[in-house]
Amino acid sequence: MVSLGGIARKMFGSANERRIRSYHSRVEAINAMEEEMRSLDDVALAAKTTEFRQKLAEGTKLDDLLVPAFAVAREASRRVLGMRPFDVQLIGAMILHDNSIAEMKTGEGKTLVATLSVYLNALSEKGVHVVTVNDYLASRDALTMSKLYSFLGLTTGIIVHGLDDEQRKAAYACDITYATNNELGFDHLRDNMKFERGQMVQRGHNYAIVDEVDSILVDEARTPLIISGPLDDRSDLYTTIDAFIPLLSEEDYEIDEKQRSANFSEAGTEKLENLLKEADLLKGASLYDVENVAIVHHINNALKAHKLFSRDKDYIVRNDEIVIIDEFTGRMMPGRRYSEGQHQALEAKEKVSIQPENQTLASITFQNYFRMYSKLAGMTGTASTEAEEFGNIYGLEVVEVPTNLPIRRIDEDDEVYRSTEEKFQAIITEIKDAHSRGQPVLVGTTSIEKSELLATMLKQSGFDDFAVLNARYHEQEAYIVAQAGVPGSVTIATNMAGRGTDIQLGGNVEMRFERELADVEPGPEREAKEAAIREEIKQLKAKALEAGGLYVIASERHESRRIDNQLRGRSGRQGDPGRSKFYLSLQDDLMRIFGSDRMEGMLQKLGLQEGEAIVHPWINKALERAQKKVEARNFDIRKNLLKYDDVLNDQRKVIFEQRLELMDMQDVTPVITDMRHEVIENMVALYIPERAYAEQWDIDSLQRGVAETLNLALPIKEWAAEDGIAEQDMIQRITEAADKLIADKTERFGAEIMTYVERSIILQTIDNLWREHIVNLDHLRSVVGFRGYAQRDPLQEYKAEAFELFQALLANMREQVTTQMMRVELVREEQAPTPPPMEAHHIDASTGEDDFEEASYAVPPANRNPDDPSTWGKVGRNEMCPCGSGKRFKHCHGTFEQA
Repeated sequence: MVSLGGIARKMFGSANERRIRSYHSRVEAINAMEEEMRSLDDVALAAKTTEFRQKLAEGTKLDDLLVPAFAVAREASRRVLGMRPFDVQLIGAMILHDNSIAEMKTGEGKTLVATLSVYLNALSEKGVHVVTVNDYLASRDALTMSKLYSFLGLTTGIIVHGLDDEQRKAAYACDITYATNNELGFDHLRDNMKFERGQMVQRGHNYAIVDEVDSILVDEARTPLIISGPLDDRSDLYTTIDAFIPLLSEEDYEIDEKQRSANFSEAGTEKLENLLKEADLLKGASLYDVENVAIVHHINNALKAHKLFSRDKDYIVRNDEIVIIDEFTGRMMPGRRYSEGQHQALEAKEKVSIQPENQTLASITFQNYFRMYSKLAGMTGTASTEAEEFGNIYGLEVVEVPTNLPIRRIDEDDEVYRSTEEKFQAIITEIKDAHSRGQPVLVGTTSIEKSELLATMLKQSGFDDFAVLNARYHEQEAYIVAQAGVPGSVTIATNMAGRGTDIQLGGNVEMRFERELADVEPGPEREAKEAAIREEIKQLKAKALEAGGLYVIASERHESRRIDNQLRGRSGRQGDPGRSKFYLSLQDDLMRIFGSDRMEGMLQKLGLQEGEAIVHPWINKALERAQKKVEARNFDIRKNLLKYDDVLNDQRKVIFEQRLELMDMQDVTPVITDMRHEVIENMVALYIPERAYAEQWDIDSLQRGVAETLNLALPIKEWAAEDGIAEQDMIQRITEAADKLIADKTERFGAEIMTYVERSIILQTIDNLWREHIVNLDHLRSVVGFRGYAQRDPLQEYKAEAFELFQALLANMREQVTTQMMRVELVREEQAPTPPPMEAHHIDASTGEDDFEEASYAVPPANRNPDDPSTWGKVGRNEMCPCGSGKRFKHCHGTFEQA
């Protein structure tokens, strides 16, 4: 029976089809201008850019220029790149212009699609950012497409690791900037730590097109970007708190080894409060008051260190340091440290030297960074499964763009085996069979370990004609993936491999030219060799087509259907034939953890024999349901994390905007003066309550407060003894004395220097208090979840207490700025001390590795001698090694350092 929805779709088309149809009239208009554009010479075609910009200046809207601008960009692409965008590519570009995600199959030319929308939006001269997943793709796309933009009179910049601030500023000043998501986010955070507007490198967030949008805005968005630096030495605090734990008895705490959690009982909390009061570490009456979140965090860490971490099992003590032991391999992990003070708690427990904790100086999630753009768009081959997340979080609609030619790939039903070994044996048999026919094979695995296991089993079976990709070196990876379409080739890759690189049957012409003709000068010899390579690839493609095209064999289903679709999408590009099949076993993670009991029972009833497989569409449906459940669960987790981060983000916006205003102000004196006056009013109100009798005034405390905060020795007691004096008179006298002290300093220092000092003090104070505030919010978030046991909403509790902490931050800022200004004196410093380096971190969501880089004080690449490591300075772990090996530093000379 056909549903009403099905009937409606048949009559009117789906929402996606209607959206695609809405672009057809503009496609026809662009096509109608093609002859006119072809008749223009190069100079006249390039001059169209100036003409369009003039029209924008006169008030024409960008949308009204879409048709002529796309016609110009298409013709320029045909002349410069030798590629004329198809009609479906024009539609994809319009979707990008309309603040949406264009879902286009692999091989449909997404990189070219972006150029049309980039050109149109770059006409506004506000900057367009093209975002890619790694430095290699950013460099490759910028190098290729800058020829087109340059022809049309636009400038192109590129942001990669290792650039200094001047180089970054120049790149952001270009009409179009190619960059990775990490570099963009870190530059934004660093900009908001600068002290002058002129030092900032970014010029705003106008329009961004995110390539592989699902990878960047979903996968990598699981973890925030963090810039951190060393904290002040707090070893005394760790040692003091550590001494409390042995004083507790078993009824004072509860340990859950399965969940690896430790909590204090009511009796334990009371005992700790008394101990903390004696040590003068408790603020207020209760341990769980908002002012004590940091202390609670440290006490919890100390309890875990004593009760959950075992020496010689979880860690060892060697050379006066704690070395973590990997729970899976049993190997030592030198250089790795537990985060958020846990490592320091273990150091205090074992009485070894306590290393300074790293403090978060600034952080932001990708969700909140990319939502800053006035206009955002994305493109990928697989986004529809995450459409709800893109819509809810980023306000992006996913539009599926039809392929230029019909898809001829055959997607076969999954084969399910009893064990992993049986499954791999079946895959090996299939690989050998396809190889014997000359059919190129791409084998997808879910992890590096599984790809290496399959490779080992293949070798043991007597087959060693294959390549293994582990996504370690992007350039080498891109070449191998590009050649994976050669007849008879076998490539084993993890789900990370090959993103952004096309697998072309017969091989990739451009990659062959780069690899084989790099040293051949332009001329007849090179032209002959190029022609020979083209002819060879043409013949190889014919063989691959005859063998059935690329055969994608997947060794497991992922938790996300999107990753499965990415792998499948490698085959059947641009109308080529192809084939895909998934091989599964009951021991696979997805089947074991998320597969329904009914599925396992059904397979057992069928009485599968060893080596036998079951193939049925029902299996595919059951797995899809399991994957949907996992996707929904992961989305809920990300959505919940974002709700907490939104609280911090609202406060971050206020602080960052305040910093910008202060940097832009010619004179910050009125702001400082208002702060000083408010501090004085609050101080007097505290010690001379409104409508209180004179004998109730706390004059001694007021005298001390004036001396400590305002650096003034005033006759407060004498003033208070005068008849008829009121609190307003006291405020006025203290204010006049404070204002006079500042006026005297201004006269001595000079107004210009005083303005510089005032701006420096207020910005530094904001930064220091903001850093403390981030730590406090992290600690608050780690303990606020327990409020759920008291039937209170943890998120609402977090919002309320975060607001209290923010109010306290503002009050502290006024007081600290006032105190520093009243005490500041100018001294000549011989040499400014070198500050410790900052580190930029982003946890790789797929591997769990912390891809940190030291963000400051690196030697520019041009000044490094490859043969002399002493000239390299600080090299980031993920930077290419300066020795020229082509490996990342952590896998080359960085390994020598660690050893």
